[in-house]
Amino acid sequence: MTRSQRWVVLDVGETIIDESRIWTAWADELGIPHLTFMSVFGAVVERGLQYEHVMDFFDVGDWRAHRTAVEDTLGGLREVDLYADAVPALVAFREHGYRTAVMGNQPALRTNQLQDIGIQAEVMAMSEEMGVSKPDPAFFTAALARLSDPDPRAVAYVGDRIDNDVRPAAAAGMRAVWLRRGPWGVVPRTTPPEADLVVGSLAELAERILEVWS
Repeated sequence: MTRSQRWVVLDVGETIIDESRIWTAWADELGIPHLTFMSVFGAVVERGLQYEHVMDFFDVGDWRAHRTAVEDTLGGLREVDLYADAVPALVAFREHGYRTAVMGNQPALRTNQLQDIGIQAEVMAMSEEMGVSKPDPAFFTAALARLSDPDPRAVAYVGDRIDNDVRPAAAAGMRAVWLRRGPWGVVPRTTPPEADLVVGSLAELAERILEVWS
């Protein structure tokens, strides 16, 4: 299998995007002090729950009704939201002959926003566009279809979450790379056996990418 037959697929949140500004906007919209909101967020991660459970701790009613207001506050993604190694890593993967894609659990509008701040990949699709979200196995089936159905073992899926990224990607037959940053990447202390490689940054992954297939 040549490098040109191999894909490096990146998750979005806490993989290429630092979501701090997004969650701060949610706290402000719901009138929750930042420290309180982030402390509860950490507790939710520690308990192995999904982010939606953060809202269960606060009497905010239908929090989903606030999504438009939060997006208006954000004004779209900005370059400041990018992890510094995101664009250089994508460039490095391409220069080494790998094909690249970006797919994660995000609203459809993120695709254009990511492109506007310099994220370039051969394939880019968000869960809302795909009609299915991680960790549903159907997400990874849909992801492979968008890559024109390569051998799953030719695909390295890179993400920060064990539950949403590492385990389901491995179950789909892909190479699973655990990126240890962001709350879901830092709080867990045990490395999942499903991970083919564990890295602390995309810059590190760009240097060690060959190990994914070793």
